[in-house]
Amino acid sequence: MTEDGSGAQQRPGVVPAEVGRTAAVQRLLDLDGRDELTSTHVRLVAKALGRSERTVWRWLSAARVEGRHGRITAARFTVTPEVRTLLALWGGNASRVHAELVERARLNPDSGPAPSLATLHRAIRRDLTAGERAGLRQGEAARRVYDVFATRPPTHRNAVWEGDHKRVPVEVDVEGELACPWVTWFIDCATRVVVGVAVTPHAPSRDAVLASLRCAIDRREPYGPAGGLPGAIRVDRGKEFLCRTVTAAMGGFAVAVVDLPPYTPHLKGTVEALNGAAEEMHFVLLPRYLHRQKLTGGKSADPDAPALAFEAFVAGLLGWVNWWNGQHRPAGLDGRTPLEAWMADATPLAEAPPEQLAHFSLEGDGRERSITSHGIRWHRRDYIAEWMVGRTGTRVSIRHLPHHDDVIEVFAGGTHLGSAYLAEAATAEQVRALRAARTASARRLRADLKAAERLRRERFKAQTVAGRAERSRTPARGEAAGELEGGARRDRRQLARPGLIPHGPAPEHWVQLVDPKQQDGRRDED
Repeated sequence: MTEDGSGAQQRPGVVPAEVGRTAAVQRLLDLDGRDELTSTHVRLVAKALGRSERTVWRWLSAARVEGRHGRITAARFTVTPEVRTLLALWGGNASRVHAELVERARLNPDSGPAPSLATLHRAIRRDLTAGERAGLRQGEAARRVYDVFATRPPTHRNAVWEGDHKRVPVEVDVEGELACPWVTWFIDCATRVVVGVAVTPHAPSRDAVLASLRCAIDRREPYGPAGGLPGAIRVDRGKEFLCRTVTAAMGGFAVAVVDLPPYTPHLKGTVEALNGAAEEMHFVLLPRYLHRQKLTGGKSADPDAPALAFEAFVAGLLGWVNWWNGQHRPAGLDGRTPLEAWMADATPLAEAPPEQLAHFSLEGDGRERSITSHGIRWHRRDYIAEWMVGRTGTRVSIRHLPHHDDVIEVFAGGTHLGSAYLAEAATAEQVRALRAARTASARRLRADLKAAERLRRERFKAQTVAGRAERSRTPARGEAAGELEGGARRDRRQLARPGLIPHGPAPEHWVQLVDPKQQDGRRDED
């Protein structure tokens, strides 16, 4: 048995009386107006609504006399805007609101008596939803817990990415100081694979966003195999620099950036779920985790726990990302890992050419500089590279990753020449490569000069009799071929000797041709 709003008991499967009373009474009145109403009709309505036939006849009588299809609603106290304001003022404390209403009724008797505390509690439970009560008590975040959200329809890989920053609640050792690092990552919404991640020991800026985007787009080693160009990226507009940086970087690839309203985590639920999973599965196990249970007085159970070095923290986080992509099996992927789901998707991929990635995520000042014997001068420091050997005086422009001045990229007329490294921080391998490039350049020049000397050296023909020395030179291939062909023609002409065998007399039966002039002379003689 259940109880409806009127307090009456109802049998399971029976339509509530207050829900069907209006429609049933209206139907009975129609039948009565056509003189077709019978006790059978009343009995059917009573059985369907779980009421007695007498009650249904009483409803019908009230409708005929009073024109009322429902029951009489007693006047009751309701939550007014004034009461809502008082609830917000006192943080949802109904007792304090009741005391305020009593005091106002005492000061202004004409406004009527104040409701009892029980009546106020019933009105709050009846007129306010659970979300409204939580919001008036604790704010917007508490209200959202009771909201209902729709699920986006499934898509294909690289259809949409979501990006976000997360402050890691773990203190790590950064050059002798404790700091909470930040992680910037992008995740594919369809397959849940983390395509790009970057970690900074401080609040992230453009360099973290661009570094994470670059490793997300580039599918070559050591990144990939997941990646490529997405159809769109969803980011939080509340983090303005994240939105601006992603929009500027992806505009060149015609990738749309959806700037979500600030403080709307439900609109990018995939990356928010990743943030929560990382904290529950990885960060909670690390030393000096800030959200761990506290002792009396809010003290940590182990305040002297040694902090992880920043390098160890980054290695552990990247290892967890690899586990998430390759071994974890989130719900909604049919028992597959994110990487298996990504590889099983046959959607064609759009990739950025390597030459475009050379410009991606880099900034420049628009100035041209010359390569000198000390390399390239930038910010009062010299940058060197092995490919600069032999290029002194070349006018170049430089581009660099924001907040990273140890490596710069050098371009000449839009062509990427290569990377240059800070001279004072160059490694032993980079110095050896520079020396090897100088040695190789000198060796090539020495070989070219020796070859030229061999061509320039004078030679003379060998002579068997006394005479003046004659210069000899090596004939070219075309000249040698022409000489051989000319000699062959001369040999054939020498072999053709028509005077070697004299002609004999012509036979008598041959017809001999006579010169016309000789024939005219013979006629004159005759």
